[in-house]
Amino acid sequence: MARPRPPLAKPELDYELMAMFVRNELAAQPTLLLLAAIFSLASMFWAPWTQALLWLGLVIAAKVILLECCSRFQAMPRAEIDVGQWRRRLVIAEAINGTAWAGFALVGIHQGAGATAEHVFSSHVFIFASLMVVLAIRMNFASTVMPVLYFGTVPMTAAVVARLLLLGDFFYGALASMAVGVHIYFVFLARGLNSTARAMLEYRAEKDALIAQLKEATSISEEARHKAEAANLAKSRFLATMSHELRTPLNAILGFSEVMKSELMGPLDNPTYREYTASIHRSGSHLLNLINEILDLSRIEAGRYELAEEPVLLAGVVEDCYRLMKLRAENKGLEVVQVFDESLPNVLADERAVRQICLNLLSNALKFTPRGGRVTLKVARAWDGGQLISVRDTGPGIPKDEIPKVMQAFGQGSLALETAEGGTGLGLPIVRSLIELHGGSFELRSELKKGTEAIAFFPRSRVLRAKPQTRDGRGEAPGKPADGRLPPSRTDGEAARQHATASSAR
Repeated sequence: MARPRPPLAKPELDYELMAMFVRNELAAQPTLLLLAAIFSLASMFWAPWTQALLWLGLVIAAKVILLECCSRFQAMPRAEIDVGQWRRRLVIAEAINGTAWAGFALVGIHQGAGATAEHVFSSHVFIFASLMVVLAIRMNFASTVMPVLYFGTVPMTAAVVARLLLLGDFFYGALASMAVGVHIYFVFLARGLNSTARAMLEYRAEKDALIAQLKEATSISEEARHKAEAANLAKSRFLATMSHELRTPLNAILGFSEVMKSELMGPLDNPTYREYTASIHRSGSHLLNLINEILDLSRIEAGRYELAEEPVLLAGVVEDCYRLMKLRAENKGLEVVQVFDESLPNVLADERAVRQICLNLLSNALKFTPRGGRVTLKVARAWDGGQLISVRDTGPGIPKDEIPKVMQAFGQGSLALETAEGGTGLGLPIVRSLIELHGGSFELRSELKKGTEAIAFFPRSRVLRAKPQTRDGRGEAPGKPADGRLPPSRTDGEAARQHATASSAR
């Protein structure tokens, strides 16, 4: 639905219309004076030159009065202008000007006895044509202020019609009727121009109002952006501080609870204590994992997550992640199917981020798949030449209207919560953010009671032009990526071995 235009106040509208008339009048003053001089010279063919010059002088004097009034109007500040008073002044000045132009119909009205019929006919046809020209000019200049148009044109039309009727000839009577009809026609045209001018001014007022609103909205948005940036910075500092303050006691809790659970310092005779220590260790591990996920997501959102890019074989990373989760899958009696394209080359990516993507997706699949179900791990070539990691399960699925919710931080599907163990709701947002940092995309496909498939797409620009590395770490050095970027100088095997060492240290 279109938003209604804000109405322009009548005094402001009248002022703008008068200002348009004044600008038109001042801009065309040489043209009108030249036209008056031409009419005066032409009238000397049927009238005494003294009458022609007298009429020209009257027109010039009346024009000077009108131009002086227009100049004063234009020079005055808008705040000091009384619209009603200045409209009356312009109408009076235009009435004087129109009366002076009407005097042209009186020039040579008593032609001598020696004037031929052809001479008389030519003079009156010229006067009629002059009326048409003046009416057309005044319609264009004065249509923005209709009273000015009336007082400026009616006197001349009345004078021409009277002169033609005084001749008492049928032809001149018809010419007089035509003059009246043409005048009425020009008035209708002027009204149309007036309506167009008013609509134009209203649209301009609407445009100015929209520009003002846009500037205000931009200012508010800019202020909100600065506040959001300040809040985000404060959040990052808070999380960095809290992570240090929370991790220090958590490490002690996890270490001591692990010692007590394993009974390294001696047996715990009370079984309730052993149960308590196991619960403390599980709770501490869950809390530490939650802190790490919140920090990762915060760093990504703040743009402070830097990718350590290196050649990575996706199939190798996915297989390593499955080895870590294999015991958990076996405890639930889940069947895990691996479908890997052995011909795929390496991709230029952050191996830690790829590993986190795969672990989050695989952990969700194992968590929400009921006992006896199946999880399918797939690494394949994407339709655009890139590569993808797909994790599909036979869990309860997610309703379509809840998919946007589970993609938000701390969002979880209702049906999944009823049929599986709970989680933090940060896994999928972290996966999407990490894959988008690589220039890829994340897609979640799900159908109730038919399972869920999570697909992480790596773009074609990150695929390396080289033979794929074998999963035991041996392989040829990588070539260039598909977009021509040079990878690190070390070989894939060296990168894999170094990262494996770093991972074991962590």
